[in-house]
Amino acid sequence: MSCAHLAATAAGCETAFTVDASRVTFGRGCLAEVGVRARALGMTRAALFTDRQLRSSPWFAEVHASLRAVAIETAIFDDVAIEPTDASFEAAAQFAREARVDGYVSLGGGSVIDTAKAANLYATYPAPLRAYVNAPVGDARAIPGPLAPHLACPTTSGTGSEVTGIAIFDWLALHAKTGIASPRLRPSEALVDPRCTSTMPASVVAASGMDVLCHAAESFTARPFSTRPAPATPTARPLSQGANPWSDLGCREALRLLGSYLERAVRDAADVEAREGVMWAATLAGIAFGNAGVHVPHAMAYAVAGHVRTFRAAGYPDAPLVPHGMAVAVNAPAVFRETGALAPVRHLEAAALLGADVRGATPADAGDVLATRVIELMRAIAIPNGIAGVGYTSADVPVLVAGTLPQQRLLGNAPCEITEPLLAALFERALAYW
Repeated sequence: MSCAHLAATAAGCETAFTVDASRVTFGRGCLAEVGVRARALGMTRAALFTDRQLRSSPWFAEVHASLRAVAIETAIFDDVAIEPTDASFEAAAQFAREARVDGYVSLGGGSVIDTAKAANLYATYPAPLRAYVNAPVGDARAIPGPLAPHLACPTTSGTGSEVTGIAIFDWLALHAKTGIASPRLRPSEALVDPRCTSTMPASVVAASGMDVLCHAAESFTARPFSTRPAPATPTARPLSQGANPWSDLGCREALRLLGSYLERAVRDAADVEAREGVMWAATLAGIAFGNAGVHVPHAMAYAVAGHVRTFRAAGYPDAPLVPHGMAVAVNAPAVFRETGALAPVRHLEAAALLGADVRGATPADAGDVLATRVIELMRAIAIPNGIAGVGYTSADVPVLVAGTLPQQRLLGNAPCEITEPLLAALFERALAYW
């Protein structure tokens, strides 16, 4: 899409898009700025969110010392669940209410940052959990006002949560992954220090890197913003606006960086250039999908993660778990093969940016070319072979479809209508790729 196409909007459809992003500081050593920046945001007593493993890391020590250096008191919460749940969100909110803080600092991956977002929300505007959760699972109540300042410091190169207004969790009783989405959830600032990735295991770099790839590829191939019905009021414009000229910029560069650096970053923790490149790609893709939105692979991923039985992922807690980026990746090739015919130029461009040779490829080849390149990367970095690789069989398809259908925020952002029979076919095709 180029600006020249913006006039070609159908009657009653959107004619504008909104650009939103957190303030971002990126660079090696920027964690040392946490204290000064938190103080500038008005914090005097901060809730410092992290997980138990990170609490013993040099990154936590650096952040904690930076806050102490400017006389900011801290209340530490390290009981974050890796892949948060309704119960862990409730526990974090209770902690935040009792701690009586005036700001939040999160140090960790998407699970930590999302938990801090939820704690901030429910401590500021107490309500039953379902109140702000996306429909149809929850009530999708609008957040009534501004939240306390939140300074997010990601330690993984994947989720982009530091620049998005989305918080994701597993609702255990429903066996469903869902979330809360609002511009008010977006952190006030992000400090992205690539040094943090030096301590990430290869398996975590692989899973989080595939999350970045899918953020970029899905946002790039999402329905164009100009095909979405115009909102009743400007403030009703959704976070997931669809592909737009702003999001395209971040998607393209993120895909290019991943094509150059993802395999290298997984293979060698000492490859500073590669790990920094993937971290920057994660930030760019986070800003992009925070304004455009992802679509079907992410919607399917919520069911894949929510119904896991026995699969355990290396580098993660020893419990049944399909890490988010992995849960997305195992669906992506099947989806791109389906959507390639709807936007062949974009699918071929995405494949080329990821390093595929697209010479001689025709529009009819577009979906398969992108899917094949994604599969090549999956195999190179040891992502499981489709949903069968994380423990599912054809008999599980009906329950996976049922778990995906409620994700209408994502499915509605796809470039075509997503029906129940089509979802069943996509899950069947995602069972195995090689």
